[in-house]
Amino acid sequence: MKRRKFIGASAAASVGVLACNTSVAQVTKVTPSTKLKHNINHSACYWCYDSIPLEDFLKNLNELDIKAIDLVGPEDWPLLKKYNIHASMCWGAGLGIEKGWNDPTLHDELVADYLQIIPKVAAAGYTNLICFSGNRNGMKDEEGLANCITGLKRIIPLAEKKGVVIQMELLNSKVNHKDYMCDRTEWGVALCKALGSDNFKLLYDIYHMQIMEGDIIRNIQEYHPYFGHYHTGGNPGRNEIDETQELFYPAIMKAILATGFKGHVAQEFVPTWENKIDALKQGVTICDV
Repeated sequence: MKRRKFIGASAAASVGVLACNTSVAQVTKVTPSTKLKHNINHSACYWCYDSIPLEDFLKNLNELDIKAIDLVGPEDWPLLKKYNIHASMCWGAGLGIEKGWNDPTLHDELVADYLQIIPKVAAAGYTNLICFSGNRNGMKDEEGLANCITGLKRIIPLAEKKGVVIQMELLNSKVNHKDYMCDRTEWGVALCKALGSDNFKLLYDIYHMQIMEGDIIRNIQEYHPYFGHYHTGGNPGRNEIDETQELFYPAIMKAILATGFKGHVAQEFVPTWENKIDALKQGVTICDV
């Protein structure tokens, strides 16, 4: 299953620009070749660029000096290895964003799914595997938290054994993912503390948490031990991360670096520019502090 297939219509509706982007998919030549500082380990979420064939996009990443890609599964890994691009956040298990670990009736299916993909992630030489809380569906947050703890405890031992980090993504429930439970940093941190494993972290999506909480830099400073991965996006609109929106990403990246973070920061904005690769180049350059 595609990572953003289960976002589906909600993402298209919330972003809007997807429907009007009719640029022809092609490899965009970037000259001269970008050379990044790599203080930040840069990545890019493929779903934002999936009108470009994956192989062409991997060539673009090499031209941009971006060493990693987010949200790809086992069927894509051989092609990544051909182009020496790392899978910085893997998918391949789960029932999507709305059906997750807070629902105990799904635990057996989720556990079976994750137990089969965790060894594949490790064997491929990757580390991070995404997961989701699921929607509330009338459930209290405390009950959902307890349910997530119960279910995730069944897969954490294998993740620890294989060196795989399960990462639950923080998403906003105000604009894009109505009713999603893991929509606040403190709820996610409570889950991390209860599980008590270095092999469970939070995927801190800056765009989503700006909508829900704001105070991005302070939260990074306070809760960074529980963050294993970051996503970017301009707010409002989840488009380019430049002066068209309210977040100042150079300061955010410096705050991330100051915590000693060694993981990846993936661009997850939806380009509005006709040339999507130029937009990606701009975003990575802004974050290359």
